[in-house]
Amino acid sequence: MTERSDAHTDQPTLSGRRALITGGTTGIGRAIAVLLASEGVDVFVCGRTPEHLDDALARIRAVGKGDGVAIDLGEPAAVTRFFDAGRANFGDADIVVVNAAVPASGLSDMSEDELRYAIAVDFTAYLLTAHAAQQLLRDKGDIVLIGSMSAHILGPGSTVYAGMKAGIAGFAEALRKEISPKGIKVSLVEPGKTGADFQYPDIPEDKQREMINAETMLRAEDIAVGVHYLLTQPRRAVIQQLTIVPRAQDSE
Repeated sequence: MTERSDAHTDQPTLSGRRALITGGTTGIGRAIAVLLASEGVDVFVCGRTPEHLDDALARIRAVGKGDGVAIDLGEPAAVTRFFDAGRANFGDADIVVVNAAVPASGLSDMSEDELRYAIAVDFTAYLLTAHAAQQLLRDKGDIVLIGSMSAHILGPGSTVYAGMKAGIAGFAEALRKEISPKGIKVSLVEPGKTGADFQYPDIPEDKQREMINAETMLRAEDIAVGVHYLLTQPRRAVIQQLTIVPRAQDSE
C-alpha cells in the first residue's frame, strides 16, 4: 500500500511556535490569531482598544494560548513597545503577521492629519514591523504581510489606501529576495472584500452577512485558512503571493 508520504509534501507542525500578530483583535487578524492558537501556536496580539483586546483574548484562550496589549501602532515607538511586550510574554517569536490597518478615503476627502495617521498605520508601521521582525527572526521563521486586492482594483475613492497597499506589494516581493538567504520566509496575502468592522460604516453588519451568503464577500476565517496553508509549507518552499477573493465578487 502506498504511503501518504509518497503523495504529499512535508507539512511542518505549527504546535509550539510563537506568533506576533498586529491588528490581532478584530477582523482578519483576530481570525488568524484564533486559528493559529487552535493549532498550538502561542499568540501575542495587539489592537487599538482594550475592549476589542479583551474580547479577542477570551476567544483565543478558548481554543489555545494567547495574550496581547492594547496599543496604537500609529504612535511613535509603538512597534518597539509591541515587540518588547511580546518578548516579555513568551520570548522570541518565529512568526510575525503584519496586519494592522485603518481605512482611508480618497486623497481629496482626507484632512492632512487623517492622511498622516493612515500612512503611519498602514504603511510606516508595516515597514517598521517587518524591520523588527527580520532582526528578531534572523535565520528562521516567517513574516506574513496582509495586503489587499485594493492595490490592483482601483477607484476614485481608493487613492490613498490603494497607493499604500501597492507599496506593500512591492515591498513584500523585494523583502523576500533580500532576506530569504537568511532563512526567513516572506509571504504576501492579498484578500478581496472581507467582512469585518474595517468595512464600517460603508458596509454595515447586516449587509455584510447578505454579501457573505451571496458569496460576494469573504469571511475573515477564509483568510486565516490561507495563512495557515502558507505557514505549513516545507522550509524549502515559500508562497510568495496568495490572492483570495470571493467566488462571485464583481469587478468593482
